[in-house]
Amino acid sequence: MQRATLKSSHRLLIRICVLGSLAGLLFGMDTGIIGGALPLITKQFLLSTDSKEMVVSAVLFGALLGTISCNFIGKPLGRRRTIMVAALVFVIGSLLSSLAPSRNFLIVARIILGMGVGMAAFSAPLYLSEVSPSKYRGAIISLYQTMVNLGIATAMTIGVAFTYMDTWRPMLFSLAIPAVFLFIGTFFVPPSPRWLVMVKRKDKAVEVLTRIRGSSETEARKEVKAIEEVEAQATEGFEFFRKNRNFRKVIYLGIALQAAQQLTGINIMFYYAPKIFEICGFSSSIARIWGGLSLALLGFICTLSVIAFVDKVGRKPLLYWGAVGMGAAFLGLSGVFYGGIHTTIEQVLAVLMLVIFTAAFFVSSAPVTWILCAEINPLKGRNFGMMLSTCTNWATNLVIAATFLSLLNSAGDVWTFALYGVINLSLLVIYYFFTPETKGVPLEDIEKRLMEGIPLKNIGK
Repeated sequence: MQRATLKSSHRLLIRICVLGSLAGLLFGMDTGIIGGALPLITKQFLLSTDSKEMVVSAVLFGALLGTISCNFIGKPLGRRRTIMVAALVFVIGSLLSSLAPSRNFLIVARIILGMGVGMAAFSAPLYLSEVSPSKYRGAIISLYQTMVNLGIATAMTIGVAFTYMDTWRPMLFSLAIPAVFLFIGTFFVPPSPRWLVMVKRKDKAVEVLTRIRGSSETEARKEVKAIEEVEAQATEGFEFFRKNRNFRKVIYLGIALQAAQQLTGINIMFYYAPKIFEICGFSSSIARIWGGLSLALLGFICTLSVIAFVDKVGRKPLLYWGAVGMGAAFLGLSGVFYGGIHTTIEQVLAVLMLVIFTAAFFVSSAPVTWILCAEINPLKGRNFGMMLSTCTNWATNLVIAATFLSLLNSAGDVWTFALYGVINLSLLVIYYFFTPETKGVPLEDIEKRLMEGIPLKNIGK
């Protein structure tokens, strides 16, 4: 009987992982698709540099709006139904984008698309963190980030195919397909047990935990009681932020971690991949898109490997090595650009720096930032905390995407990449002095230590 129960719980966990994977896939496809589509859109609508930045960043502005909306619909709908709504919005946005008759219509459509992305990116990691057993939590959330990278690679593959056909509309239409599957998938997973406790549906929470954990009802009730003890002190997110100094510390850390992830410069690699490979000496538009696709596939392989050891190695060592690797790679790339790309050797060196940067990011900040932000926020302020940190991610991403081409034109490639190299190395300060190690620690224990006033870097282990 026990074996049958465990088998059933494993099947349910697989369905949950599939749902989270689809949400990550959507996020990644949206990130990766614009790199291949932008040159063709530019040709059709005769986009200026400013217009190109607006088309790219419109989806990020929408994601910011979508994330903010989750603070209002997250509690009444729950994580699962919010993901359902996100999928519907995503379908609408992708269809409108593919039919856009003008630049302005496309920008509005991509804002709508971005709202779906923001809602899914906010809700999916939270949902996964709240339903996952603590010993698998890091791996399951890493799977989400892995699928983000697979989505980037998938989108760039689609981009290569349709670039040969000299058309961009099917690229944007393709985003609707996984969104439909995500919507359907929400009917086959349970609501978050922590959300059920929050809305006073205790018996349902026990039932869900029994199914997910494969444990007895007694063990499930113990877990529900632990959640209830935390929930008993619940306040509104902003009030909790205003009154509780310990919660404010976590909020500031979440904001810093998400800003740090985008300040690495990772998304310029995918939004503007053709431009970066042009600087590296690739003259063919097809070759540039293939270059971006190769980096996306590398990112997918790297995050896939992280699943195996993120709960063994821990969060902080990965962040340390990632920051050093990314900083060194961008400074090295700046050095190559300073000497100029004149020979095949210099071109190979430039690509090698891009490879090192990409690998370093995807084994560190890519998964670990989302894992930490899902883990460190206490239940009673989780919606508010995740909203602020995720909004920071989108806002920082928006600023970088909306200014990169202008910065490149004014400062030049040498100083632009040198700047990003220095920024990456400076992130070590945040990771060493303020970031906790949370591997294998139950969320309730992390919250208890936080509320006891233990220094932030020690609330994990």
